[in-house]
Amino acid sequence: MPTGGRYDAGIHALPVRVYYEDTDFSGVVYHASYLRFLERGRTEFLRAVGMNQQDLHSGEAVAFAVRRMTVDWLKPAVMDDVVTVETRPAEVKGASLRLEQRILRGDVVLLTADVLVAAVSAGRPARLPQDLRDKLSPPPSV
Repeated sequence: MPTGGRYDAGIHALPVRVYYEDTDFSGVVYHASYLRFLERGRTEFLRAVGMNQQDLHSGEAVAFAVRRMTVDWLKPAVMDDVVTVETRPAEVKGASLRLEQRILRGDVVLLTADVLVAAVSAGRPARLPQDLRDKLSPPPSV
C-alpha cells in the first residue's frame, strides 16, 4: 500500500508531507489543514480494513458523516515536515464509529482527536452491515 500508509496492530499510520498550501503566512500549519489530514487518515484507515468508500456509496449506499470531533492542538507542524496521522477504532456501534486519531512528528504528538462518525444512507441514520462492523471493531486489548 504505497500511498495509503500502513496498518498494524489495529493502528493505521499515514505519512503526510506539509506543503506551503497547508500553512499560514508564518509557515505554520493552519488549524483547518489538520482536519484535512485527519480526513485522509480516516479514509486510508477504511481502505486498510478492506472498505473502499466509493464501493460503500455505490453498493450499499452507506456513507460516513462526522457527527462530533474533539481536537486538542498541542504543538505546531511547519512547512516541509512529514507528519504521521494515526487512526485507531475505539468503539463500533450499530450506526456509528468512534475513532481516536493523533498527528505526530516523529515521536512528538502534535494533535489528538476523538471523532464520532455516523453511518448515513439517503441522508438518514443507517445501520452498519455486520461485516463492516466486524472489520471496524477495535482489536482486543492485550
